[in-house]
Amino acid sequence: MDLQLTGKTALVTGSTAGIGLAIAERLAAEGVSVTICGRNREKLDAAAARVGAAGAVRAVLADPATAEGAAELVAAVPEADILVNNLGIYEARPFTEISDADWHHLFEVNVVSGARLARHYFPRMIAKNWGRILFIASESALVVPSEMVHYGTTKTAQLAIARGLAEQTRGTGVTVNSVMPGPTRSEGIVEFIRSVVDNKDAPEAEREAEFFRTKRPLSLIGRLIEADEIAAQVALLASPLGAITNGAAIRVEGGIVPTIA
Repeated sequence: MDLQLTGKTALVTGSTAGIGLAIAERLAAEGVSVTICGRNREKLDAAAARVGAAGAVRAVLADPATAEGAAELVAAVPEADILVNNLGIYEARPFTEISDADWHHLFEVNVVSGARLARHYFPRMIAKNWGRILFIASESALVVPSEMVHYGTTKTAQLAIARGLAEQTRGTGVTVNSVMPGPTRSEGIVEFIRSVVDNKDAPEAEREAEFFRTKRPLSLIGRLIEADEIAAQVALLASPLGAITNGAAIRVEGGIVPTIA
C-alpha cells in the first residue's frame, strides 16, 4: 500500500532505539525525510545509520526533555509535517516510594517534552493546513499498573494533551492522535520484566510468560509486541490515508485494555 508520504518531513523523538527507531525506519522507508534526535552521539550515529539504510535521515544531538534541548532541536528543525512524540521513560517503584523528584522527572520527560515540541510545530501545521502530531502513550494510560503509578499518570496526561490539541484542528488538514502500545520488546522491557517477576533467573521466554500470566493477564496475545508492529500503525496515522482519525487514542496493546475502558 502506498501511504502517500513521499516528500513529507518528520521529527521522531526518543528515536535511537525501540519503538522510536522502528517508527523512524518505517517513515523513512515510506519516503519521509526523517529527523531523529538523542543525547548520546554514539547511539545517535548508530540509529542514523539504520534509518539511513531505509531512506533520508538527519540526526540532531538534543534532548527535548529539557527546555534548552528542545530549543536546540526546533532551531535545527524549524518545520516538520509530522511530529512523533515518542520520548519516554518508565520504572517500577512502589507508590509510597515515589518521591516528588521522581514525579517531576517522569512528567518532565514523558509529558512536558512533547508539549514543548507541539507548542512549536502545531501552529505551523495549522498555518499550512496539514500536519500530524502523534503522542506515543501506553495502555498504562487506561489500565494503570500498580507497580508504576507515576508512569501511568504521565501516559494519561498525554492522552489529554492530544485530545485538547485535536479539538483545535476543526476544519483543517491537521490531526492529533495518541497511540497506546502494550509491552513492546526492547532491551529496557526485558530488564523491566526481570525486575517484576518472581523467577528472575528463569530463561527469558519463561520470564515473559510469567509476566503476562501474573502482571498483564488481560492480554489477548500473551506476548511482547514487536516495535515494527507499532511503527506500521503509526505510519498509517501519520499518512494522508489516516485523515479521518483525529482526537483518538488508538489501542495497539494486544487486548490488555478491556472494551469497556
